[in-house]
Amino acid sequence: MKARMLKIIGLLTVGFMVTAASETVGATTTAGISAGISKSIAATSENSSSVNAGVSSALAACIDVSTARATISEGENIHTTTGQTETICGYTNLGIANVEGNLNVREAAGEDAELVGKMPGDAGCEILGTEGDWTKVRSGEVEGFVKSEFLMTGEEAKAYAPQVMSTIATCTTTTLRVRQEPNTECEILALMPEGEEVEVIENLGDWIKVSVDNEEGYVSADYVTVSDELRKAMTMTEVKYGEGVSDVRVDLVSYACQFVGNPYVWGGTSLTRGADCSGFTLSIFAKYGIYLPHSSAAQANYGRRISAGEAQPGDLFFYGSGRRISHVAIYIGNGQIVHASSARTGIKISSAYYRTPICVTRLFD
Repeated sequence: MKARMLKIIGLLTVGFMVTAASETVGATTTAGISAGISKSIAATSENSSSVNAGVSSALAACIDVSTARATISEGENIHTTTGQTETICGYTNLGIANVEGNLNVREAAGEDAELVGKMPGDAGCEILGTEGDWTKVRSGEVEGFVKSEFLMTGEEAKAYAPQVMSTIATCTTTTLRVRQEPNTECEILALMPEGEEVEVIENLGDWIKVSVDNEEGYVSADYVTVSDELRKAMTMTEVKYGEGVSDVRVDLVSYACQFVGNPYVWGGTSLTRGADCSGFTLSIFAKYGIYLPHSSAAQANYGRRISAGEAQPGDLFFYGSGRRISHVAIYIGNGQIVHASSARTGIKISSAYYRTPICVTRLFD
């Protein structure tokens, strides 16, 4: 009996040990499986985070902060500040000209330094550094120094930029046709060269409605890039003239170019407070004893017609649609004109062939 009991106890003990061993193995196996699953989930999470981070990075690289109106979440904001450089209209360290007229850009930090350009009011720039009371900037093709007191910077500039930026279409083809209607069957209003910029009125998808010298037209979306832009500085490159150009022509052109950067005002004739295209030419020529009507179409009837190839500084170039004249500019030599272009650009220098001229006239013989 005692031996039998000992045998049963032995068997129970062995069974217990086997069960315990089995449970231990099962626990180890379960733990191993759980650990494997956890690692797999963790790896998946890491991969997912990596993919999400990559997508966020790609989006951040593509979205210009100036055009992204949606609120950025806290996580995205952290990514932007740590992984990407914010840009507003292409500027990473934005400055805006805080002046009524033009802000002079000089070659060096000093009032006596040569003038290399002008920044119109609300024009944007990249801040490159400071030197005393001066700030070094780059805007368009101009690089130089401006008085720091006339430059809006930091958060103030970032907050102000959306109020003064414009949507611009830039021509990416050799010759861009500006059409009267959004189709290829209608009349061509103007031909514009590669790199020329026009203000966007409305994006219609396949077509972009634009303003050309305050005339409305349409360009194919396939041949332009659209972006939000601030006004840029204008260069003060000297105008060089060929032999045989009279002193009065040189003087007239130099006088006209003094007002580059001043505002465009419809119906205006003030060279400082604002003029439209014919008001600008009217006021320039009045200084030289030639009195023109306040209409580009009417001004085309003054003087004598010449070919564009014969043009000399001081001659007038007329533009429009078909034979209808709606814009006038002063030729300044080297294939360029100065004109009161639009409310966005004001008085500016352009290529004489930024659009096809209808006629050219000569007032000085």
